[in-house]
Amino acid sequence: MPALLRFTGAVERALAIDGWLDAQPSELGAIARTWFALMRQCGADVRELMHDGYPTVCVEDAPFAYVGVFRAHVNVGFFHGAALPDPAALLQGTGKYMRHVKVMPGATLDASSLEALIAAGYRDIVARLKVAE
Repeated sequence: MPALLRFTGAVERALAIDGWLDAQPSELGAIARTWFALMRQCGADVRELMHDGYPTVCVEDAPFAYVGVFRAHVNVGFFHGAALPDPAALLQGTGKYMRHVKVMPGATLDASSLEALIAAGYRDIVARLKVAE
């Protein structure tokens, strides 16, 4: 298993993230807020920070997911997305590790499958941290 990406500065609740979410266009901001709230609820050990301009969730200092708002969509991204089970084929991207789901206002979304991906991303990083101990 490759070495884990680690960030410094993750905290239980980063006020800068709420400010960032509030500053996003209304419909896109609401989408980002919904999915980031679900990420925050994955476990008591979830921490957060802004990384590369996007709200990011970690366990300890290892990131597992983020949200990004763009002109016409929101990305719900996963740092180890290439390793996640994705039976609904929601994940996009061709990178070695990262994948994302594009969420567009008004478009049909398999919300339960995205919820399952977020939960799987959390479980995956917890397992990776145990192996790294």
